Amino acid sequence: MTVEQNVLQQHSQKHQQTLLNQLREVTGTTDVQLLQQALQVSNGDLAEAVAFLTEKNAKVPQQDDTAYYQTSQVASDRYISVGSQADTNVIDLTGDDKDDLQRAIALSLEESSRAFRETGITDEEQAISRVLEASIAENKASLKRTHTEVWSDSLNPHDRKRIDTCPVGLKNVGNTCWFSAVIQSLFNLLEFQRLVLHYSPPARVHDLPRNQKEHRNLPFMQELRILFSLMVGSKRKYVDPSRAVEILKDAFKSSESQQQDVSEFTHKLLDWLEDAFQMKAEEDREGETPKNPMVELFYGRFLAVGVLEGKKFENTEMFGQYPLQVNGFKDLHECLEAAMIEGEIESLHSAENAARSGQEHWFTELPPVLTFELSRFEFNQALGRPEKIHNKLEFPSMLYMDRYMDRNRDVTRIKREEIRRLKEHLTLLQQRLERYLSYGSGPKRFPLADVLQYAMEFASSKPVCTSPVEDIDSSAPPGGTTGQPLSQPSTAEQDPLPPLESSGPASLPTTAATAAQQQRVPIHKPFTQSRLPPDLPMHPAPRHITDEELRVLEGCLHRWRSEVENDTRDLQGSINRIHRTIELMYSDKSMMQVPYRLHAVLVHEGQANAGHYWAYIYDPHQRCWMKYNDISVTKSSWEELVRDSFGGYRNASAYCLMYINDKKPFLIEEEFDKETGQILSGMDKLPPDLKQHVRGDNELFDKEVQEWDALQIRKAQQEKLALVAAAAAAAAAAAGATPAASSTSPSSSSPQPMSIESSPPDNTVAQQEPEYMEQPSPTNDSKHLQEDTERAISRAAAEQEGRSPEALLNAAIKLEYARLLRFAQEDTPPEKDYRLQHVIVYLIQNQAPKKILERTLLTQFADRNLAFDERCKSIMSVARAKLDLIKPEEVNMDEYEMWHQAYQNFRETTILMMTGLELFQKTNYTEALMHLIYSYQYNKELLSKGQYRGHDDELLGHYRRECLLKVNEQAAAMFESGEEPEVTTGIGIMNDLVVPCIPLLLIHDAERDLLAVEDMRNRWCSYLGQEMEPNLQEKLTDFLPKLLDCSAEIKSFHDPPKLPTYSTLELSERFSRVMASVGRVPSNGR
Repeated sequence: MTVEQNVLQQHSQKHQQTLLNQLREVTGTTDVQLLQQALQVSNGDLAEAVAFLTEKNAKVPQQDDTAYYQTSQVASDRYISVGSQADTNVIDLTGDDKDDLQRAIALSLEESSRAFRETGITDEEQAISRVLEASIAENKASLKRTHTEVWSDSLNPHDRKRIDTCPVGLKNVGNTCWFSAVIQSLFNLLEFQRLVLHYSPPARVHDLPRNQKEHRNLPFMQELRILFSLMVGSKRKYVDPSRAVEILKDAFKSSESQQQDVSEFTHKLLDWLEDAFQMKAEEDREGETPKNPMVELFYGRFLAVGVLEGKKFENTEMFGQYPLQVNGFKDLHECLEAAMIEGEIESLHSAENAARSGQEHWFTELPPVLTFELSRFEFNQALGRPEKIHNKLEFPSMLYMDRYMDRNRDVTRIKREEIRRLKEHLTLLQQRLERYLSYGSGPKRFPLADVLQYAMEFASSKPVCTSPVEDIDSSAPPGGTTGQPLSQPSTAEQDPLPPLESSGPASLPTTAATAAQQQRVPIHKPFTQSRLPPDLPMHPAPRHITDEELRVLEGCLHRWRSEVENDTRDLQGSINRIHRTIELMYSDKSMMQVPYRLHAVLVHEGQANAGHYWAYIYDPHQRCWMKYNDISVTKSSWEELVRDSFGGYRNASAYCLMYINDKKPFLIEEEFDKETGQILSGMDKLPPDLKQHVRGDNELFDKEVQEWDALQIRKAQQEKLALVAAAAAAAAAAAGATPAASSTSPSSSSPQPMSIESSPPDNTVAQQEPEYMEQPSPTNDSKHLQEDTERAISRAAAEQEGRSPEALLNAAIKLEYARLLRFAQEDTPPEKDYRLQHVIVYLIQNQAPKKILERTLLTQFADRNLAFDERCKSIMSVARAKLDLIKPEEVNMDEYEMWHQAYQNFRETTILMMTGLELFQKTNYTEALMHLIYSYQYNKELLSKGQYRGHDDELLGHYRRECLLKVNEQAAAMFESGEEPEVTTGIGIMNDLVVPCIPLLLIHDAERDLLAVEDMRNRWCSYLGQEMEPNLQEKLTDFLPKLLDCSAEIKSFHDPPKLPTYSTLELSERFSRVMASVGRVPSNGR
């Protein structure tokens, strides 16, 4: 075959597949055989093909039977004008006229054809253009986004710095997560990566390109090379692919934008790459047929063997991405089996039924990279819109393709026939088993073994009376209570209401009380009065049965039940053996010679009209799966891949599987230096021109990091100078206030906080104490701590009268510590948290070092605000002296401050949680959300260091989740109102509050959080099929990808809410009230 014939055949095959795809989309028909017949009847005219499929009684013209299954050869223009079929540009489709529908379709096709003739751009290319323009528009709009949005870049370049050799992510420049998923999957094919990096454009590229393909493909290839080089050697955590997307956008002209199926982009991308390499191959050939590396990597061939009306045919066809239907199949092999057989195939290898038609596909040549396109979208003709198929579909990590190879055709047919026979037998066994497991003739069925067991239990029950109603008082109220004399009612059962307080005599006469109760109308309480009396049996029982009858009946029932159980066990065993035989049918070595290992899984989450894409890619060097989710690249696992890719769980499922030939390791092998034999890595893999480009980009990033660091140093210096100035001013003010402080009475309304400013100036380690120990609250919070301290001193003085101040101090500290230790060991309800009342309780529960506890207690007794009697003054002086004598090596002050900072964080987290719960109870959900979000995050961090460092994470998680759902519900209600201000406010709430919070719920993979996110997404996705104003549709279309795209890392967020100041007493009391009102988390968590 000549080069021209080969190219023409490839073009014809692609053209036929394009026509099939267009016809499937227009009509919603999925039957490939029917679609091919319609194209054959219409000679490639899409309008006539649509008419053929929509006309119920269309007459099929005579045709050459042998040409039916053969690849069509189109030698001229691939698009045919419909011209005269459209008489007017306005068609009324409100009626039921079938001709009007066909004319409308014809008009649409005519417009497409006219656009192609005028611009040279196909409908498929225009659709791709619309996606790209939407991406660019979204990227430009992202420059105007506020700092509250999740996908904004961090100002700190250290957050955007690549860690060691971690793979580089791709920035989502606006609805382009599909671009990231596809490009990352191809980039991690090292052979493909090498081909792109070392691609050099044809020599004539310096001249003006000759055609549109060169205008489009060559600049795109250059940008793809630059993008790949940055992904290899960049110092950035992720890179921006905008320029590559810009090149794609500039290749088309379109004014519209819409969501496009990513599979079409993948098809077109490979076409562009194939064209670019074809130009280079044709230039480099020396009298030989040019080899296109893209074709050799991604394209294979299959043999179509079929029979049409008794006439056999064989035809070889080329394929790239192999499409597979998902609906109705449970695993990948079932999909492949169905795709390889079309029609009734008995006549293909038997002499009977020779008049039937059908065909089989047998692979003659498989590509090194085998890609399956899973069709998870179908057009709902009733609703007039596409829908996603969420069915579960399993696929293996190692796929053996031997059973589908042409060379194994005979063996496979024998095995398929054996499997068919086994499945028929399996169906019969399952039907028999079902009769045992669902026994009965009515609507309710039960296992036969259980029915026999129940009959045995009934027969063995002891009869109590001759009638089920004769021992029940007919005058008793409904509910089954036994008759009792009314003159002696049971207070607990007959009158459950509590007695009313009486203002009259202390007691009424007994007869009057009895009469009053006799006249009371009985109230039926089904849940309190319908209890059976204790002397009635739990189950019905036979009234008359002799011992002989019971013996015979029990013997029969025992024997029958044993027979049924044995039969059920035998049937289940046979079914399991057949399943195992089918599973092992292709497990012999002769059918495991063509292994393909799973390389990448491209996942879609969402609905048909909107969603998010990411990829799982296997790293053979680290022997683990990696998750490529836009800028985020993380280690994953097979279990996570299964959960997100198989389907049937949430709205996520695989739409593309990429397998590689396991016997061709060059696909994923690193490149070696020819001179040294060392593995090339990083910048060494790049050709000189790309190496220079990456170095330049890295220098720009290094400069950005240096400028940022210099800016932070300047800020730190300024803050330090400000602190020094503030400290000097405070010291001066304190020195001036010393005389006044000495004359201040103990009852002063503004007592001085605990301080050691009067300590020797060289004691620098003890010049600052934690803020909550100083108690600066204007509510005289120090009084609470002072009273505890003075109480301990008084008790110590009473027990050890006449002892020295130092002995009294030691005794008081022991008494105070014993009191706080009891609090720390006490099992208290959630509303009573002693940690909030004293830092020592917190330190004891979290096993702080003894030295930290001792210094904290000394600080408490060194407070200058204690009562000014001589005893307290002397103890305070001793405590302050002991603090001064503590050497730095005795108590690590860094550790001391760390423990007290942890306690301060605990108090702040408590205030956030308490305020959030209060706001939630007041239904102020939007304000409560930030408090609950931050308190949950802070609390999670606290609990990571110890069980008693934070609060109940389930309680916080529950209210955080519920608050987010409430905010989502409010925003959705605003959107549903249809009023412009309400809609704008609702969308704003979602963008500012809900969307940034969703990644926080997904990060820990808690089931209830995942369900809540799914509920929120489904609420907004449900609007897709509803009629609404165009402006609402536009807002919804713009917003949904943000809701469904939760891949970006959280780089900026709302600032934490400002915290009010609470004294220890106020905080404890308020916390107790809030916790008592919220109670515990519901058992269902919702």
